Amino acid sequence: MVLVHFGKSKNWCTMYILGISAYYHDSAACLIKEGTIVAAAQEERFTRVKHDSEFPVNAVRYCLTEAKISVGEVDALVFYEKPFIKFERLLKTYLSFAPAGLQSFFHAIPLWIKDKLFMKPAIAEIMQQQFGGMPARMYFYSHHRSHAASAFFASPFDEAAVLCLDGVGEWATTTAWAGKNNHLDQLWEIRFPHSLGLLYSAFTYYTGFKVNSGEYKLMGLAPYGQPVYRQKILDNLVDLKPDGTFRLNMKYFNYCTGLTMTNRAFDELFGGPPKRPEDGVTSREMDLARSVQDVTEEIILRLGQTIHQETGKKNLCLAGGVALNCVANGRLLREGPFESIWIQPAAGDAGGALGAALGVWHETLGKTRQPGKSDLMQGCYLGPGFSNDQIKTFLDRHGIPADFLEDPELFATTAEDLATEKVIGWFSGRMEFGPRALGARSIIGDARSAKMQKTMNLKIKFRESFRPFAPSVLREKLADYFEIDTDTPYMLLTAQVRKERMRALTETEKNFTGLQLLNVPKSDIPAITHVDGSARIQSVHAETNPRYHAMMQAFEKKTGCGVIVNTSFNVRGEPIVCTPLDAYKCFMRTEMDRLALGNYYLRKEAQPEGIKERLNLEEFQPD
Repeated sequence: MVLVHFGKSKNWCTMYILGISAYYHDSAACLIKEGTIVAAAQEERFTRVKHDSEFPVNAVRYCLTEAKISVGEVDALVFYEKPFIKFERLLKTYLSFAPAGLQSFFHAIPLWIKDKLFMKPAIAEIMQQQFGGMPARMYFYSHHRSHAASAFFASPFDEAAVLCLDGVGEWATTTAWAGKNNHLDQLWEIRFPHSLGLLYSAFTYYTGFKVNSGEYKLMGLAPYGQPVYRQKILDNLVDLKPDGTFRLNMKYFNYCTGLTMTNRAFDELFGGPPKRPEDGVTSREMDLARSVQDVTEEIILRLGQTIHQETGKKNLCLAGGVALNCVANGRLLREGPFESIWIQPAAGDAGGALGAALGVWHETLGKTRQPGKSDLMQGCYLGPGFSNDQIKTFLDRHGIPADFLEDPELFATTAEDLATEKVIGWFSGRMEFGPRALGARSIIGDARSAKMQKTMNLKIKFRESFRPFAPSVLREKLADYFEIDTDTPYMLLTAQVRKERMRALTETEKNFTGLQLLNVPKSDIPAITHVDGSARIQSVHAETNPRYHAMMQAFEKKTGCGVIVNTSFNVRGEPIVCTPLDAYKCFMRTEMDRLALGNYYLRKEAQPEGIKERLNLEEFQPD
């Protein structure tokens, strides 16, 4: 733990801690008050730059505004990693591989010297310029400890094993911890360059997707393929031990010193160069995706067994970017040794801001925890919210027609339109923190519709046709639809659709392979049933999102179905919408049919001519 003093601390009792993650990807800010999360948001939601890595000025400003305080009332600022240790790793890596990687070295070093190495004065200067001051104390928390703290201290568990897996922090890529009360004890770590996250990203790159955003696509593509390269990966790329620890064969990778993830040896091993992003997906990419997904799941299952044996804990917490692999998480819950698993919903670097703040509160300052039945995340609804008055001001300013509907009528109208296969933008309450839309900034549709997946992918999201959609299901009806009866409010677990809801394939369909299976209805809720019969589930709880839950109840009352399609409110290449203006722009430049902004209901056919030009509906680069 590194502590820097900037001046005298304030002398009142309420303590605020501001957590910051920045300068890699998914910059974010989080403010906690006496250990309770007041606000948290990613910078990308305000700047509209996906995965924005700049210092989160807008997210900090939002957090202070939400708490109704000035920066002078913040006791401490904590950064989610230690820059000097990270710089040490950079230098040692280049020295180890010299003279290879000279071009990459000269590319990286000026940026580090300018922006990343001398973080203390740089952050103090930004805070002074933007907010007129700097908290009296500044801490630097290590990257993986931030992940571990975000998982354990936000969980409902008094004791738990904690497993963190990502690309790389300072040195660590995989860490194991034992959490009890307000302490985290690190058990062991795997160090760079041996990284499960970077292995997965290497295949993301090789199959033509963008690293740090395309991993979701690789996971979605995997069920269409066969694990034909699995053994080749284990024989050549990964030395996997029985306990789940591993080493990568760096002969095949270029990320230590180069500007790409893989090299010519990798190309030769798998029979050709990386797929160009603009080329179509073939069975080869499907098989590669399935193979690395299988290896990833095997590693995670073995690591889970090991950490359970070492700690004896019945509960497990997960964080780090690899913890967003919901397929692996689902297998770990079903096949692993733990009674309960809790995954930090902002598992990536954005969640590091939250973990760093909670870590300082509990570990550095020694504040006790009082875990309850639920976690600390408040459903993940920690971002900006907009009142009906604010929404009306926006609508009136731009001359946008909308009907004001009281809640019962709004829910009934939405249910009616969903039942007729209309696609609806749902903007309600505070924005979600983390990568998932959970019914505050969501696009919703009828899960019973056989054409809904194709409609949403091609006409709304403008993304690859194979990418699956997730279901929102009423928590009380979860077990009626899926082979699971565990809370999964953050869309971080997959489970199978119940067998009695699955549709038998015809003799012709049984011979289909790859994307031929895409348009074959697999269940009575085909829009959310993936090709392998699974679904990435969000259980909707009346306690955390009563309006979304009530709307879904209205849909169930009308149709008898307690499941709807839920995808994030954005198009491909764009961050999830934050404001009413963001939502309206997305609504107007897609083939969405309806938009619910709070209690205001907008119909596409009623929108005025020329509104697109007036609002400058810019396009976004594909991700």
